[in-house]
Amino acid sequence: MNATSADTTGTTARATSATASKASLASSAKFKTFAITFSASGALAYCLIQFFNFPLVTYHPATHRLVWGYEGPRPGEGPNMLWYGWTLTALIVCSVLGVVAMMLPERISARIPLALIWLLPILAVPYIVYSLMPWWVQAASH
Repeated sequence: MNATSADTTGTTARATSATASKASLASSAKFKTFAITFSASGALAYCLIQFFNFPLVTYHPATHRLVWGYEGPRPGEGPNMLWYGWTLTALIVCSVLGVVAMMLPERISARIPLALIWLLPILAVPYIVYSLMPWWVQAASH
């Protein structure tokens, strides 16, 4: 056996091993539970976090400042951006919910309906549209 065929065999074995581990993760019941819970809770968590205004961070684009939690706009520095903070908070909340769901017994976690993955985001759209209305009114007045 020459060096090239040994290299090819080793590479093929590593690729097969990596593919097998990815397949086992994707077909894992616990990963499926995590993915369903994370996906289904994402829109609802984001809407609640936006409604109650719980950003993890506030970004001030004019000064490139990033502060923990909520901080209102500062005089002379322009508006603040809360979207980054809301998104980070939602990612953390959804990850925690996914991990908790993974710890549930399979007989319970198997009952989580797949329809929630598309149903909850669709139901969140009217709230998101409503919450953006002040920006549309402001843009229309200019």
